Amino acid sequence: MMRVPSLSKVPLAALLLLSQNLLAQQPVQDGVEMADQLRADGKIWVVVAVIAAVFVGIIVYLVRLDRQLGKLEKEVNNKASNFHKQTN
Repeated sequence: MMRVPSLSKVPLAALLLLSQNLLAQQPVQDGVEMADQLRADGKIWVVVAVIAAVFVGIIVYLVRLDRQLGKLEKEVNNKASNFHKQTN
């Protein structure tokens, strides 16, 4: 992980706080036409379901990957400790 020196954190935080007004989006006067149509047709729930399924899939993938990495780390540590025991 990259470390940021403590003196540069203050200007960075100030820049982030001040830039929020510049990056804020203007409110839409008439609404978003596509979203309104999806809501009217009841299809917005299909969009929500697809997005939820994608996020659940990503979470499941990351959990499985973490478990596999944990198993590999244990295996490597066991082999390394066995190797050190044999050489001593």
